[in-house]
Amino acid sequence: MIKYQFNKTSLNDLGKQLKMREKALPTIKSKESALRLEVRKAKERAQELVRELEATMKEYDYMVELWGEFDMSLVSVEDVELTVQKIAGVQIPLLGGVKYIEKPYSRFSSPLWIADGVRILKDLARLGLESEVYVKRQEVLEHARKKTTQKVNLYEKVQIPGYEEAILKIKRFLEDEENISKSSQKIIKQRIEAAAI
Repeated sequence: MIKYQFNKTSLNDLGKQLKMREKALPTIKSKESALRLEVRKAKERAQELVRELEATMKEYDYMVELWGEFDMSLVSVEDVELTVQKIAGVQIPLLGGVKYIEKPYSRFSSPLWIADGVRILKDLARLGLESEVYVKRQEVLEHARKKTTQKVNLYEKVQIPGYEEAILKIKRFLEDEENISKSSQKIIKQRIEAAAI
């Protein structure tokens, strides 16, 4: 609810508030559109990464018997480097890099496929982490989009019409007050003229 008084100061203040919101609305709508697009891109990329991860895992199904012999502790993720990217004023995560810890193993006494297994595990870990980052991006962007949509609706459906209505009421009140003042001045002038005769 918009609070106001029936005077010119309040009228001017409401006019400034209305202009500010009318000027900001196109920018906020643009931000909402940009965020909507980025949400869709993040969702598509997350789904693409999940498909890529599944396809990569399927690609190595033929090695399923060998994985039983593989020492999974040979490779582990040491650190995940996340950077921040700004899209439409919203900071979202971006996978910078992944650091792995590789335990040493004998390349001479170990089977040849162990090196491939290490590389495959690194690829799978990177795909999984990137997929998680894109899901998080999607969540952050979706939250920002919802807040921006709420602000657009607040401006379009509540505040701008409210300010316009309040300004109209104040103008009508001031016009009525001015008309009453002019009418009373005319009456007083007529009475003075009538008394002077």
